Amino acid sequence: MKRIIPLSLIAVASLYAAEVELAPISVESTMLTEVSQKAQVSSDLAETLSTEIPSIDMIRRSGIANDVHIRGQKRDNITVEVDGTKIFGACPNRMDPPTSHILASQINEIEVTEGPYDVETFGTMSGGVRITTKKPSKELHGEVNMGFGSWNYTKIGATVSGGNDTIRVLISGSSEASDQYEDGDGNTMVEQAATGGDATKHYLPAYEDVSSYTKKSLMAKAFVTVTDDQELRLSYTQNKSDGVLYSNTPMDAVYDYSNIYSVEYDVKNLTDIYKNVNLQYYYSEVDHPMDNAYRKASLSPVNGVVTHHLSTSMQGLKLKNNFNIESYKLLVGLDGSKRIWDGAYSRTTGGGFDGLKSINNVSTRNTAIFTKLEKSYGDLSFTMGARYDSTDIDPSGTQESNSYSALNANLLTSYNLDKENKIFLGFGQASRVPDPRELYYKNKAGAKEVGTPDLDQTTNQEIDLGYEASYDMFSMKVKGFYSMLTDYIYFNTSAVGGVHQFTNIDATIYGAELTASVYATDDITIDMGVSYKRGEKDKALDLQDDKDLADITPLRGNLAVNYEYMNNSIVTAEVQASDKWSDFDEDNGEQELDAWTVVNLKVKHAINKNFDFTLGVNNLFDETYAVSNTYADLNLVAGGGDVLLLNEPGRYVYTNLAFKF
Repeated sequence: MKRIIPLSLIAVASLYAAEVELAPISVESTMLTEVSQKAQVSSDLAETLSTEIPSIDMIRRSGIANDVHIRGQKRDNITVEVDGTKIFGACPNRMDPPTSHILASQINEIEVTEGPYDVETFGTMSGGVRITTKKPSKELHGEVNMGFGSWNYTKIGATVSGGNDTIRVLISGSSEASDQYEDGDGNTMVEQAATGGDATKHYLPAYEDVSSYTKKSLMAKAFVTVTDDQELRLSYTQNKSDGVLYSNTPMDAVYDYSNIYSVEYDVKNLTDIYKNVNLQYYYSEVDHPMDNAYRKASLSPVNGVVTHHLSTSMQGLKLKNNFNIESYKLLVGLDGSKRIWDGAYSRTTGGGFDGLKSINNVSTRNTAIFTKLEKSYGDLSFTMGARYDSTDIDPSGTQESNSYSALNANLLTSYNLDKENKIFLGFGQASRVPDPRELYYKNKAGAKEVGTPDLDQTTNQEIDLGYEASYDMFSMKVKGFYSMLTDYIYFNTSAVGGVHQFTNIDATIYGAELTASVYATDDITIDMGVSYKRGEKDKALDLQDDKDLADITPLRGNLAVNYEYMNNSIVTAEVQASDKWSDFDEDNGEQELDAWTVVNLKVKHAINKNFDFTLGVNNLFDETYAVSNTYADLNLVAGGGDVLLLNEPGRYVYTNLAFKF
């Protein structure tokens, strides 16, 4: 495999042909459009992604701010970008995953990369989520959106955009809140937490009915036309989440505040060959304190209320140059970024671990050069890319620094069998460096060094193969993949003394995904999707026997029937189902989960061209089920048996009102 990729790139670079229009290559990504229109249940992006794309599964963390994994890969194995700005959360326990810092209602479209096929973004090893938010328009447009649902869920948002030939401006804001949801058995989030585990992690009676979260967001953009071919783009996004309940973890989030800034300058048509140059500077910051003030442990005379306060910032500069050279499309770019991550513990009684650094002001600096070349020869199309990274990770204090370098490359090919049928093939290799948590994290319990400071970077070598068909009455895409992970960073619960619990292993993940649509009549469409994956370690970890890889969800699928009974008015009936978890990493905290099936109903009625009304019910039959497992890389409530699962919401009735002008 290591020889296949560079030899293939050389072969493609040697091709020469008359210029023809490039056929789209879809082996590496899935496009999700009209995202804001789909975000009617909540603004949580993870729920939208896991519902719409079979390769994405959700990790339930709370009533909001849930996490995602792509083909069994999560955390730093995948990347999240918002309008070119790379986002990180501050919490080592994923209370504020990157997808939680942007609302689904603010998004225009999302491109999901499946595999190591994005050379523009630092760290895209096994997949990535590239988010494009709404753009300002010259004409005056606006929308007011209100949502209501079970458990006192309320949401109100508004967007207005307008301008002239020189400047276009967009402002969007929203406010959202909910009480605790109940699972199919009628248990609230707090009541689920009280079913077992360490009693000190249970909630105090005064907080048993506390709300689940409140969330406010603001996005502002200004696009300035400097000349006909030059544009300055300014954007700012603020997110404020308060009192977020994480009932199956030892702490809750006091708040999660983030700010995202971007300044971008775009120049088109410099010459006949030099088509575009784009320069962007971005900065993002997250502030995240969590504590156990709601829990019985806060009554301890030794520690009192324990707080873990973390912050992170990310700034970057990216230069992209696009050329059309005869029949070639060439992208050449430079990328540089710096992330700072800092965290410390405190307790109201003082002393002990008070002031202990969990992550000691760690700096991760990356510089890179990347290129991508596109070429077509009749019905055969090629895209190849390469990226070279140099990364330095430096903690404050006495912990050792680390340096890494990597050459990433990929080749994507697509062949049109005829105008309706296409096959595609991809080869890719990409790496990602360990993050500061994996290298240096310290637990307050005895100041144990959970991180492993000499970790190697992880490399993914992957093959993707697929087929796509598009007819008047039917469309389908099927994709298979085989991923070989070298020095994969994994959490080992059997590490002696609970020290240096992260380790490098070799593993494989393989699977397939299918999406299809049947246009039964002019008014009825049937959509379906299914995914299957399997993950295995090459050998079991030290002191363990289980070779199953964590986070590998079983066979999962959905089927939806859509009936458009009048223009822009649609009734949807959907079934979502999952097989039971039979292959899971029990040695590292996972447990067997039952199969489940849920039914969702929705009607969207267009009263007129300006006013839409939506009424829906999710989990119609009030099933009790869980979608995500309990891999020990998350710090979840345990003790006296299995780690505490967090079930999905039970029957959820919602309505959404949208007024557009």
